[in-house]
Amino acid sequence: MAEYEFTLKFMLQDASIDPDTYIERLGAEGCDDALVGIGQNGRIAMTFIREASSAYNAISSAIRDIKRVIPDAKLIEATPDLVGLTDVAELLGFSRQNMRKLMLGSGGTFPAPLHDGKPAIWHLSKVLVWLKARNTYQFDDALLEVSNTNMQLNIVKEINEVDPVLQDDIRSLII
Repeated sequence: MAEYEFTLKFMLQDASIDPDTYIERLGAEGCDDALVGIGQNGRIAMTFIREASSAYNAISSAIRDIKRVIPDAKLIEATPDLVGLTDVAELLGFSRQNMRKLMLGSGGTFPAPLHDGKPAIWHLSKVLVWLKARNTYQFDDALLEVSNTNMQLNIVKEINEVDPVLQDDIRSLII
């Protein structure tokens, strides 16, 4: 069993309910390995350090635990996943300038950003796979596993927003 660290952010369907009412029940239902954040009205975030046989098992069991207490909670985001260069550098313990230098010196092999703007945004798992293939920096494989699992969850969450009538046509345009 390995330890996996991740954060799950949820929107509460009834923003008038004080999220404090859920905290004790969340602990009793298996979320005693999480720090709960309730700073924004109608939202709840939980940062877990959970032991499991895989990142998927850790994250999916945490979601199930939360849904037992707050069945109508809607997942907003699973993190870490979407990151800028500064985020990657902080996670791996080096400077943003060093990360930018790696990206610019990659000869075009650095993963394409999900959003190419200010700031550019990547899926963390794609950057970690790129770094791992180059033996550039050492990091815990659990981070790669968590970020890949979170990427999958976030993509599936977003794909549910696509108009089903357009899905096949859109898929043919981009694949």
